[in-house]
Amino acid sequence: MTLDVREAVADAHRRGWAMVLAATVRVTRDPELAEECVQEAYAGALAAWPAAGVPDNPVGWLTTTARRRAVDAVRRNQVYRTKLALLVPPGEDEQPAEIAPPEPGGAVPDERLRLIFMCCHPALSPQVQPALTLRLVCGLSTADIAHAFLVAEPTMAARLTRAKKKIAAARIPFRVPSAAELPGRLPGVLGVIHLLFTTGHTAPSGALLVRADLTGQALHLARMLRDLMPGEPEVRGLLALLLVTDARRGTRVDAEGRLLRLDQQDRSRWDRAAIAEAHDLIVDALHAGRPGRYVLQAAIAALHAQAPAFEQTDWPQILTLYDHLVAVWPSPVAALNRTVALAHVHGPAEALRDLERLEADGRLAGYRYLPAVKADLLQQLGRPAEAAPAYRAALELAGNEPEREFLTRRLAGVDPPAAASIRRAEQPVRAAARSASAPSDR
Repeated sequence: MTLDVREAVADAHRRGWAMVLAATVRVTRDPELAEECVQEAYAGALAAWPAAGVPDNPVGWLTTTARRRAVDAVRRNQVYRTKLALLVPPGEDEQPAEIAPPEPGGAVPDERLRLIFMCCHPALSPQVQPALTLRLVCGLSTADIAHAFLVAEPTMAARLTRAKKKIAAARIPFRVPSAAELPGRLPGVLGVIHLLFTTGHTAPSGALLVRADLTGQALHLARMLRDLMPGEPEVRGLLALLLVTDARRGTRVDAEGRLLRLDQQDRSRWDRAAIAEAHDLIVDALHAGRPGRYVLQAAIAALHAQAPAFEQTDWPQILTLYDHLVAVWPSPVAALNRTVALAHVHGPAEALRDLERLEADGRLAGYRYLPAVKADLLQQLGRPAEAAPAYRAALELAGNEPEREFLTRRLAGVDPPAAASIRRAEQPVRAAARSASAPSDR
């Protein structure tokens, strides 16, 4: 198989997975069966394209192939049920469904956004909705989703399997929700789009820090959601947060791909148009009344982006906003981020005391940024012997290569022999990660 074909399939996976799956779900009304058909279509592309050539419209080819497989599967099931009915008459609720025609228009104008609203059906638990969406809408591997949710891969695999079986068993309709149903599903949809962006902003694994295909999808979906629900302040807040965060994407690594801290980034290269658009969205959302989670997060990110230099960051105002944020969204992640602002305002010793309370709480066990922040605070306090094991703990949890290389550099500042040993051990792994180009396992 040529490298060009593998790259074409990988690109079609990044760009088209959600669209192919959405079209297939319309046929099957069963996400697990639809996912199997889509997987078979991608496998078929790997087999057919080397001889036939990459089609002009790879996503269209995959969509047609997956839908054909889905139609065949649905018809086989209908034949089976018809023959079974000769032996056991089905109840009224067991009648086979007809193959669904394409749905015209509807309240949600984008296939991917439709699929997200479908995955956020209220019959599914709020804990499983974002994980299921990352799997179905983005095609992320179970390992990467487990990493994002701080659970073991077998645990996440079991959750996803149960969710898909529940959809099929309970006949949860994969349809466009009515306009009246949209607000009830909004919190789940906002959370899913934010998690999608976060997963792309800092990839859970691989050679690259950013997966621009995921951040681009999230921005597109946030804009579509804003157009769909323009009166919702939290929708504007989410879009603003994504815009202002993505504005500095091109400066987060140097020419060699090494991660740069916020104080090292070239602010002249930040996307000022995106920052200005985010500012207007935040002002509009604040005028609407009591700000929610996403409006406050966007306001914090905007203060970072609007500072002319890192030294001119308004840390007291950022700390005040974090106080409001943890009040409306009592998340341990928000509390951890607050410790960074607290260190700049009241010093690293007070911040470390807050962080150690979070550490004892246990909810952030397995979250790589907790030991990383702890290590930085210990280093600021002149306690390198204690910072070294914290950096090593963060390294054990980090997945993508730029973060691991960054943490190794930080470790080298407090324990050079340990950092050198890690670099030697990881050289073959890094080389393999850079050369990997096949689509992630599905």
